[in-house]
This record gives sequence, C-alpha cells and structure tokens, in this order.
Amino acid sequence: MKATDTGGPVAARADEIWKVYGSGEAQVVALRGVSADFGRGRFTAIMGPSGSGKSTLMHCLAGLDTVDKGTVHIGGTEISKLGDKALTRLRRDRIGFIFQQFNLLPTLSAAENIKLPLDIAGRKPDPQWWDLVIDTVGLRDRLGHRPSQLSGGQQQRVACARALMGRPDVIFADEPTGNLDSRSGAEVLGFLRDSVREHGQTIVMVTHDPVAASYADRVVFLADGAIVDELANPTAESVLDTMKRLDTLTDPVML
Repeated sequence: MKATDTGGPVAARADEIWKVYGSGEAQVVALRGVSADFGRGRFTAIMGPSGSGKSTLMHCLAGLDTVDKGTVHIGGTEISKLGDKALTRLRRDRIGFIFQQFNLLPTLSAAENIKLPLDIAGRKPDPQWWDLVIDTVGLRDRLGHRPSQLSGGQQQRVACARALMGRPDVIFADEPTGNLDSRSGAEVLGFLRDSVREHGQTIVMVTHDPVAASYADRVVFLADGAIVDELANPTAESVLDTMKRLDTLTDPVML
C-alpha cells in the first residue's frame, strides 16, 4: 500500500523504493517497494516491529543511505540523483536531524551548538527566529552552559533547537526520546508538536513508543520492509492495538 498524506504540498516523498543489504544467502531486503508522501507542516511517526525497516526508510528519505530502486524527493528535488557534494549541501541547508544520542559537541555552549550548522554554512541566524525558537524550547537561561551542565531533556531540546534554527524543509527525528525519562520525553514531544502546529515545521519521526507516536498527526506502520497500515489522529491505545496486530504478522529475522 502507499501511505498518502493530505492533498497539500509534499515535503518528502518515496516512490517504490527498495533497499537490499548483502547478497546470496546473507541477503536482506530491508525495504520492498515502499511509497509514501509526507505532507508539509505535518508531524508523521513511522513505526513497526523490530526489523521492519523503519530506520532504513528514514535514512533513505534523509539522504543518509542510498536506494537500490525507486526515487526519493525532498520538495521538488530528486535526491536519489544527486552527487555527493550536492547531497551534502541539501542535507545541510534543507534537512534537520534529531537523534537518540544528542550529538552535541561537549566543548561548545548550548548557543554555539544550536548555531553550529548555520556557522558551517556561513549563515547567521535570523534574530527574530532565534528568539522564537529559544523561547519555545525554554533554554534562554541555559545558553551559556555546556552539554555536561545540562540534563538529558535540556540537551535534547538544544538538539531540537539546532534542527529548527535553519528552517529546514523537513526534520527527521530518530527515536528522539529514547534516552529520556517520561517527563523529559513529554516536554520534547510537546515542543516538536508545537513546532508543527505553530510554526509549520515538517517532522518525520521514527519511534517504537505508542505514547510518542500519539503526539503525531499520523502514524505509518511498516512490517517486513513494506507499509502495511496507517492511522490518522492516533492515540496511544490505537497505536498499541495496531502494533500488537502487526507483531503477529512479522518475520523475526528481518533487519
């Protein structure tokens, strides 16, 4: 099946993408002809049992991995045809990333970590946007602190602010609350949801947590490398029910 978002502009799109690792008896088909649209200004969660291909799909959408067949677009740009330099530029200028490991530089302050991608690109943050993002994540009194002086939730909010600061076309979040306690995780997820609703950001998040997925506008479910279901306006209960059903259908040896 194809996962189709609202009829508005599309921020990211996969068309019949396949990804195969290894060869012969060791071959693993991680993605099997996946097609999905991710609408601009929407929060989408990607879920599935362990080994379903959800992280592979996100990595292919974000240009962190190549596809063997099919095409991937960010906005109107087909990234599967870009060379290394053009792809690096696109990831730097049009894509934001949030990872389970916060990936902050320990020698830099929170403010310096937030500005780092812009500094690398030779750009300066827009003062109004800077103030808006900093106040939204609630870090104004912590900007001079280094990561070791911040809690895990504060470090992840620094990572969220860094991803937002360049106003990317889309932010990809890989288990962004995986290393956080429930309270800090809820704060980060609430911030991500608000960045979509109030600022029109587009977020695609991989998660295994039904509660985290309930913050999204929709959930796309994978099993054995294919899209098998989706939910609009999910609740933790509806996500959990779907996951339980998918667990009975999957092959446990899939990566």
